[in-house]
Amino acid sequence: MTEPVPHMTPEQFRRHGHEVVDWIADYWTRIGSFPVRSQVSPGDVRAGLPASAPEQGESFDAILGDLDRVVLPGVTHWQHPGFFGYFPANTSGPSVLGDLVSAGLGVQGMSWVTSPAATELEQHVMDWLADLMGLPESFRSTGTGGGVVQDSSSGANLVALLAALHRASGGATVRHGVEPERATVYVSRETHSSMEKAVRIAGLGTDAVRIVEVDGDLAMDPVALAARIERDVARGYRPVLVCATVGTTSTTAVDPLAAIGPICQKFGVWLHVDAAYAGVSALVPELRELQAGVEWADSYTTDAHKWLLTGFDATLFWVADRAALTGALAILPEYLRNAATDAGAVVDFRDWQIPLGRRFRALKLWFVLRWYGAEGLRAHIRGHVALAQELAGWAAADERFDVVAPHPLSLVCLKPRWPEGVDADVATMTLLDRLNDGGEVFLTHTTVERQPVLRVAVGSPATTRAHVERVWALLVEGHDWLAADFAAQAAEQAAARAAERERAEQERAEQERAQGQAPEEVGDPA
Repeated sequence: MTEPVPHMTPEQFRRHGHEVVDWIADYWTRIGSFPVRSQVSPGDVRAGLPASAPEQGESFDAILGDLDRVVLPGVTHWQHPGFFGYFPANTSGPSVLGDLVSAGLGVQGMSWVTSPAATELEQHVMDWLADLMGLPESFRSTGTGGGVVQDSSSGANLVALLAALHRASGGATVRHGVEPERATVYVSRETHSSMEKAVRIAGLGTDAVRIVEVDGDLAMDPVALAARIERDVARGYRPVLVCATVGTTSTTAVDPLAAIGPICQKFGVWLHVDAAYAGVSALVPELRELQAGVEWADSYTTDAHKWLLTGFDATLFWVADRAALTGALAILPEYLRNAATDAGAVVDFRDWQIPLGRRFRALKLWFVLRWYGAEGLRAHIRGHVALAQELAGWAAADERFDVVAPHPLSLVCLKPRWPEGVDADVATMTLLDRLNDGGEVFLTHTTVERQPVLRVAVGSPATTRAHVERVWALLVEGHDWLAADFAAQAAEQAAARAAERERAEQERAEQERAQGQAPEEVGDPA
């Protein structure tokens, strides 16, 4: 007779749940004591795990114990106050608790009928956020479009492209597929790689991508965009989508939406705005000018899981014409039919995304918005922007560093200056490795004008002015140490070269003396 499965009872869950919450709270309390970047070598985590799965269930104490023994050493601590790499991946207590409730409910929110609250709360929260960010009225659920929480901006970029293809083809892509030899998509060299990946997944292929030139601030050049679109139209291509970026990954460059939008309208091209990192800054009125012209957008994406204190995954995606989106993605097998859907009285978010299934992601957003309020979120963003501007000021006033790009938000890109004769690229990457190996901070790099620069992204919820002062001190100390080391190496090499020249000169002098002392040759006798 088969024994019943030993499910965790509600009382056991209550007890162990408290233990997990305590563990997380303790982790947040001591997070600053860990090296920011994991120190393990490839394979170390797996080496700490048994070769096969446990045959019998284990105690919860053993599981929690292995969090500390196996998992934590292999974690790079994204919530660490010294984490300045990539872009931030914020979470917060309210977000974690909202996710816990979502996991506890365990609902499948693919259709309205499968959990009405999962759909309607999401619609409402997305309308709240559209209002707070000053987005166009067309993005509201009460208008022609609406918002939805996607898994990532990469996924949002893909569904935007599919909607654009659907509109450009008059719906033909649903029946006949794409025409890869005709469609064209426009990006700049600063556009996130996920857009090119979306082009590949959509079946267009990389040859469909047109890379538009950028200006001195690394923003898309509208004149160059118009020229490329005109040229493609004249050659028989069908321009489908322009991806404009607000806050590029490398430097947070901002493409001029107000100039790009009319060009897209003129040629009937879908304008998609990728504001994955920077979009949430629009909650702050004085930063909203960065997105001037957003009213031209057909679709828009920003990540709450980067800078809005909401754990991954929580991408906010809006579309001005939901019919184009659902036209590209909707499919209704018999087993999903229901009266509410058939009556057209509800939204089924399964038709707004790639997968069928979807978690109750809106709960954590709702918790975050309720806990912090709009002012709390604005203060969070303003604080990081102010810290980044201070850092940029210190660097601009220091002869050892250059600030290499505009820095309107909380990312600053720094290029160290090195003594003449030093390989600057090698020296910069050596400085980066030195800082990251030290464990106090973690930075990443990019290239500007084909030269590596250091990205300092202020964004961890725990980061204070003291932590920004510390990363600046480490940058300066590391630069001075390496510059001195390179100078010593250069001096040694110069001394070695001088010694080699002296030795060669001595050898030459000795050869000349030896030749001068040789006896004269005796001629033949007369």
